[in-house]
Order: sequence, then C-alpha cells, then structure tokens
Amino acid sequence: MSPDPGAGSTEVDVVVVGAGLAGLQCARELVGAGLDVLVLEGADGVGGRVRSAHVDGYTVDRGFQLLNPAYPAVRRWVDTAALGLQPLPAGVAARLDRGPVRLADPRREPALLGATLRGAVPLLGRAPAAARWGRPLLTRDHRGLVARAGRLRADRELRDALDQHRVRGDLRRVLDAFLSGVVLDDTGETSDHFALLLTRAFLDGTPALPRGGMQALPDQLARGLGARLHLRREASSLTLGADGATVGTDAGPVHARVVVVATSGPAAAALVDSPALPAPPTRGVVTHWWALGTGGLDPRGGVLHVDARTRPTGPLVNTAVVSAAAPSYAPEGRHLVQASALLSPGRRVPDEAAMRRHAAELLGTSSTGWDTVARHEVPDALPAQPAPLRHRQEQVLGPALVVCGDHRDTASLQGALVSGHRAAGSVLRLVRERVG
Repeated sequence: MSPDPGAGSTEVDVVVVGAGLAGLQCARELVGAGLDVLVLEGADGVGGRVRSAHVDGYTVDRGFQLLNPAYPAVRRWVDTAALGLQPLPAGVAARLDRGPVRLADPRREPALLGATLRGAVPLLGRAPAAARWGRPLLTRDHRGLVARAGRLRADRELRDALDQHRVRGDLRRVLDAFLSGVVLDDTGETSDHFALLLTRAFLDGTPALPRGGMQALPDQLARGLGARLHLRREASSLTLGADGATVGTDAGPVHARVVVVATSGPAAAALVDSPALPAPPTRGVVTHWWALGTGGLDPRGGVLHVDARTRPTGPLVNTAVVSAAAPSYAPEGRHLVQASALLSPGRRVPDEAAMRRHAAELLGTSSTGWDTVARHEVPDALPAQPAPLRHRQEQVLGPALVVCGDHRDTASLQGALVSGHRAAGSVLRLVRERVG
C-alpha cells in the first residue's frame, strides 16, 4: 500500500522516524528491498544535524562539519564525485607558546613540506611517545583497528592513554587541541580507541566540503524516496502492539509492521520512553560564521587553526577560512570564516566578540570588518563517546521497534551510515519473521 500524505490512518510496512543520515540510509535500503516505507521528518528538510543554509551568497553549515571520503561507509554508499568535494589542507596550523607552526601530511601537501619540517623538528623528541600511542594504527583498514587496539591495550580515557605513553609537551597540546575540536570534548574523557579510529580516518583521507554545502550529502541519500518522505510531519507518540506499532502525528496515525526510530539520542529516548533506551550524554558546539574581504588573509588559507598554547587566549577549539579551501562557500572576492567553541553544562557560552578576537589572533589578521553571516548553537551536536568504547550497540528493542543513529554506533558520519545499514538488515529479518 502506498502511503497517504493526507490526514487519516495510514498503513505501511515500515515507518522511519527521522530523516537524518541513519534514517535515510535505512529507508533507501528498505525501499530497494521492495518494502513499503514512510519516512517522517519534523523539520523542513532532510539531514538532521547535517544541514546547510544559503545566506546572501554564502553557504553555512549547521556547525562546522567535514566529510571524510576515506570513511568506508562513504566509499560504499555515497557518490562523492557528484558532491564536488573541496578538500581542506591535510594538516593543522597550531599556535604554540613559541609561535605558530604548520604541520601537514607531506603525501598530500608537498608544498608545505618545508613549513612542516620547521614546525616538526622541535617536536621530534616526543615523536617516539606518540608512535607508541599510535601503534594500533598499523592495521590495514578501519574494520580491524578496534580489535587490534583491544588486543594491544584496554580502552581507557584518552588523557590516561596519552599520559601512559608519555605524550607530553607541545606535541601533546597539539593533539589535545586538534582532537577536542573533532570529538567536541576538551576533558580527555573520550575513548582512546575512538580517538584512534578518527586519527586513522584522517590519515587515510582528506576531509572536504561538498560544493553545495554539507546539505548535499543527505539530499543525495534522499533521492528516490519521493512521496515516501514527509517533511514537517513530526512523530508525537509511539505505541507498540502485538501486530506492529503505531506512530501518532498531527496528520493522523501511521501503523506499521516495524518502526525505526532514527532520531538523535535524546529525541529517541523521549519518543520511546523505555529503560532500554536511556538518553545518551551529548557534546555541544557553537559555531560563528563571518564574511570579510580577502586582504590580510594568508592566500594558502583553509587550514584548520588551533590554539595549543599552555594558556589559550580564547574559547575556540578551531577556526578556518573555509572559503579558501571551499570557494563555493563565498561570493567571488569575499571570504567566509568559521570559528567553533564547545558547549557544555556550566560552561559560559562565548559571545561573538570573544570568538572573533580569538579567531583573528589565530589566523594572524585584524578582527575589524568582520560581518556576521550566521551563528549556530548546537547543544546535542554529537553523542559522547566515553571509554570503554561501545559501538555496534543493540538496535532491535522489540519485535516491532528498531533504533538507529550515531548514538548506537560511533559519533561520526561513518557511524550514522553504518547504523542505518544495520537497522535495515534488522528490519528485513523482523519482517521475514512476521511473514513466516
């Protein structure tokens, strides 16, 4: 039966609640398997936390996000060529107590080899310690990394793992500063094994931005869903029964053999309301976007800048001249700068002026003439990933209920896509059991 977008009761094989990456991947696989699927999304567009807006000729993502084409799930299910990826420089610009240094991957940034060598020489004394910490990275691919890391050492908090391997000094501060902007955690409580997974992904591929913004990724995943996708139709209730499940919406109830809850962790916990699905802790970020002229900016810009000094002078975890790497994000002759800071309970939310001053300092330019384009405060940007790492969490919570999302796998685009794929497989098994 085809879903009816109007009011009244609807019956389908599967309802997917949420059109984020996990929900879209799950839905497209189920549609490909021939099931009658309805996707409910309360927002006015797909993507969940992966959204973009176009403001006066600028493209701004909801928080600073990057797409790593080296993720196995991206290689498998995403047409990256169609996205027109614009890679950021493969490295980082770090402000140390002794001054700024640039550290780049010479395989991908040969032009920065000289600057990298000059910056790296004073850090070489800590290189053996970092190599010991990174020993699990010596495996063929992502799939074997967690298992290899587990054989070499038990998972623990990242700060404890780095302490154990005596990663100290400037190199430690660079690692801490860079990774805190990736996992949105500057406490060091994140899983060591998860940090290794992310580090391997950065070594394997160069993160990039699609020509049309990060929104282009979920838009691509949503193609082919057609009338099965209902925007601005929020799931307000979920009732599980012997013959399936019913999702309440303002346009009428929807009954299905199986319901897939593919929302964020907190939203999933609120909708399911079960001890089996507690609300997971999350990490937050505030990202401010400015437009400015090209004068005074490094023409080799686009690299991610971090503050790795003993005493950072501002709230940022990173900043970058995004348009220097992704020209499509700004009109010709103008630049777009992003700066991100962490959000957490008890932490003061930094204002625009503090973020702008810190960004300008790290970028080595004046903070005057910066015009605000957008600001996003995302308190639930990522699920926390504490030690020990618990990925591949159970998704089937009943004969008619499957839950997916990065909170059931790993806090990444890779985790969201894999979780959606796993959910689709679980749904197919449940439907076969019912038919059988």
